[in-house]
Amino acid sequence: MCLHDSYITYLFAVRRDLHAGGAGLPPPIGDFNRRAPEPRDASGSGAGAGALPALVRALATTALLLCFGLVVLGAYVRLTDAGLGCPDWPGCYGHLTPSAAAADAATASATAPGGPLQIGKAWREMVHRYAAATLGLLILSLAVMGVAGGRRHVLPLRYVAGLLAIVVAQGLLGMLTVTWRLNPVVVTLHLLLGCTTLSLLLWLVLSLRGRAEGGRAAPMQSGDALRQPQRLALVGLIALAAQIALGGWTSSNYAAVACPDFPMCQGEWWPSPDLRSAFAGGVLEAPARVAIHFTHRLGALIVTIALLSAATAALRLQHAATRRVAALMLAALTLQVAIGITMVLQGFPLWLATAHNAGAACLLMATVALNRTLRPLA
Repeated sequence: MCLHDSYITYLFAVRRDLHAGGAGLPPPIGDFNRRAPEPRDASGSGAGAGALPALVRALATTALLLCFGLVVLGAYVRLTDAGLGCPDWPGCYGHLTPSAAAADAATASATAPGGPLQIGKAWREMVHRYAAATLGLLILSLAVMGVAGGRRHVLPLRYVAGLLAIVVAQGLLGMLTVTWRLNPVVVTLHLLLGCTTLSLLLWLVLSLRGRAEGGRAAPMQSGDALRQPQRLALVGLIALAAQIALGGWTSSNYAAVACPDFPMCQGEWWPSPDLRSAFAGGVLEAPARVAIHFTHRLGALIVTIALLSAATAALRLQHAATRRVAALMLAALTLQVAIGITMVLQGFPLWLATAHNAGAACLLMATVALNRTLRPLA
């Protein structure tokens, strides 16, 4: 469903499409722009020099793929009401696996906030936790490799340290999601940090592979010509992040079905929403849920305009790789809008709701990829 493999493949066609150097390029970005000195073995040759960087790239790519799967799986867990399939943390009814919990006679008679054990929901929740723990270990390994790389600058240490801190915070939010019984604020923050982790991993993978390809530059344009697409791409990314937050708030407050028709909402072009209560938290009445859903629709319109503007500016650049990434972003945007509309018209089937979350992750990755393409590696 997701085009992220294509994003990476197209991005690294840059080496074929660009001229080296050039005046008018924007300043280098962060630690990624420092070219690593070529490590040598004891004999002074370059044999084996690329072993650690290649391992780091493979590990980062694996973490990226796992993180994407986690974002989609987390949506599926939420949509199937399995978030409290195991109402304790980190285990499941005091056991490491749902099977062990099911075999425990005490579990069957236990009164838990999530109700009696439902093995299907419990396994969905626990698989999500197992995958999240695996992702944490992968990112911890990246941090260790960054330290082991030392002066070779295999990884920017501050970047991976920040990534590790975000993952730790994400784990704490995962715990609070369960112990605070799916509090909408915590659930939305959990989603946002998951998408942040996905974005940072993609940026890392693209940057590492760009360096492995010999470094790359932004399109050979004047500074003024580059500044507009860079700014528009950044604005599009910020708008998309806000829209993802709205989507999380819509889902966690069960507001998806508040507007069961399209393009109108409950038969009105402009319903009477309760905006004051919609974002105050607590138990919401129907008008507040309508406000949340309708705000999410308006946000979709704003994001569409912002991303169309960014893609149009990028397509004007005389740089084939950038144009390909912009075209991929447009394809992801079109698919996401189509899924969103169809989901409402079809009565919010589970598979389309899950696809809508996966489409949001793909669109986010495409937008991050465009921002990465528009900024050079020195």
